[in-house]
Amino acid sequence: MQSEYKETIERRYFTITGQNPDEETIEELMSSGNSKSLLQKAIKDQGRGEISETISVIQERHDGVKVMEKNLMELHEIFLDMGALVEDQNHQIKDIKRHVTQANSFVRNVSKEVQGAKQIQKTTRQWTCIGFFAVLVGIVIIMPLFPMLLRNFTNSTLMFMRI
Repeated sequence: MQSEYKETIERRYFTITGQNPDEETIEELMSSGNSKSLLQKAIKDQGRGEISETISVIQERHDGVKVMEKNLMELHEIFLDMGALVEDQNHQIKDIKRHVTQANSFVRNVSKEVQGAKQIQKTTRQWTCIGFFAVLVGIVIIMPLFPMLLRNFTNSTLMFMRI
């Protein structure tokens, strides 16, 4: 409390005289109890004009401090809004990550299915080729026998017709 009182006296002295007080002056004002009457004494000594000017300077400073305080409050609100936006974006990023992971899983599953389809297609193509070659071999084997079978067939048809 003593240091706060000392600071108050220093401010009052500086406000009235425009000079920083030395330690002796502060101690003298504190011990004599004249610090409260300092303003009244300055008004008497320096006149009303100088004091009014000093008070207007103090008022300007006070107004400047209020403007700064208002700007700091607005800045604080902006930071709070930014924090809320960042938090919201954090949730969106988590959703995006989840969707990317899910899409990755789908792509892997589709890739496996495509590999399976390729294998089935390859197997089907192989069996088709084997079947084609089997038919071709069958045709090649049957062709030389065809005239002989045709004769036998014709002979049996004729025999059947005679009966």
